[in-house]
Amino acid sequence: MSFETLKLHPLILKAIVDSGYSTPTPIQKQAIPELLAGHDIMASAQTGTGKTAAFMLPALHRLATASKVHSRGPRILVLTPTRELALQVSDAATKYGKYLHRIKVVSILGGMPYPLQNKLLSQPVDILVATPGRLIDHIQRGRINFSRLEMLVLDEADRMLDMGFIEDVEKIALAIPTTHQTLMFSATLDSAIAKVATRLLKSPKRIQIAKQQAKLDNIEQRLHYVDDLSHKNRLLDHLLRDIKLKQAIVFTATKRDADTLADNLSAQGHEALALHGDMNQRDRTRTITKLRHGSLRVLVATDVAARGINVVGITHVINFDLPKFAEDYVHRIGRTGRAGASGIAVSFASGKDGVNLQKIERFTGHRIVSHVVPGLEPRYKPRSRPGNTPRATPSIVRKRSRSWSNDSNKRSSFSNVNGNWNNNRDHSFSNDKMGNSFKNVRNK
Repeated sequence: MSFETLKLHPLILKAIVDSGYSTPTPIQKQAIPELLAGHDIMASAQTGTGKTAAFMLPALHRLATASKVHSRGPRILVLTPTRELALQVSDAATKYGKYLHRIKVVSILGGMPYPLQNKLLSQPVDILVATPGRLIDHIQRGRINFSRLEMLVLDEADRMLDMGFIEDVEKIALAIPTTHQTLMFSATLDSAIAKVATRLLKSPKRIQIAKQQAKLDNIEQRLHYVDDLSHKNRLLDHLLRDIKLKQAIVFTATKRDADTLADNLSAQGHEALALHGDMNQRDRTRTITKLRHGSLRVLVATDVAARGINVVGITHVINFDLPKFAEDYVHRIGRTGRAGASGIAVSFASGKDGVNLQKIERFTGHRIVSHVVPGLEPRYKPRSRPGNTPRATPSIVRKRSRSWSNDSNKRSSFSNVNGNWNNNRDHSFSNDKMGNSFKNVRNK
């Protein structure tokens, strides 16, 4: 099947050709015809499967025909859980809609100055991409007219549920017309997501593309057992000095850990910067731009970067701290192995991480093979795991032997040497709370 068979507008097809694509992905093959036919859909699609184009191409196809309603408000509204994902969606809309006449794409994000956003919203808007918290602020101030809205997209709906944005999503749904088309994309279609879908979607078509295991085929997963923070730091320094490592994302549990680790890696001579939800939008954008341009080799991040960052040059993902949720593991390591390339995902685990490790392996259906670096063998002896015999990793010649782990001043932000720090999870909007009940926000 080619994109031509999907019967998209010729000017959109021209932009697709310019982007170098010729064959739609499975999610695009199934979702685009249903969306062009006007159906609501709930789809399970992993990052890296082309889901952004799956909803953006039919959205742009709508915009090729003039609206019958005269208004400055958006015709397409896309809600995302993070600022990074919102910017990625905005870029895709601009890229695929570049040949359409005067398509205006606006992003409304936390961290952006309100005067700038007010100015953008005072002008005609076709596609509005927003994070829920900031959009609610503008709705309450009466700055957005939804009278001509035709399509609502909930991107990474499971992540919005985890981050407690459902109450805001409900409020937004109440503020828009009930005649619009609704799309819900999620990594999983579990019972919690199904409950949300029954409130927001009308007779949706269900699309489920691939299981978690299929997405990980081109990513080599490795496990290193660690004794304490000092051991973990020395092992990380060793891995980052591998000349085969082009770019890496190192995931930490908390924002403070990300800042501290990035600072100390820089002191060791690594090109490293932090990324987390407490940073202002300008700094976050600057950091991601450096990563995309290849001028940043190591990004130290919290889970705010697990979704929405699409950089082909990332060869390694390192879980300095294992994620609390198995789903987050999949999204983290999905930052490597992009666009058909291979990638390496390395996870550090201490004796207290056994339960999390089992959850991850059960969720992915894949047993992670443990490795040992000569000279950095762990004192901790894990219980035997069938089919997972530890094996040695080839030694890498080090340019430096020093490690910041012995510097007490640089470790002051950590609470103990075992690396068991605060369990507070990083969210872009810390004041949002999980909704425990769902209101009926659509007239069926």
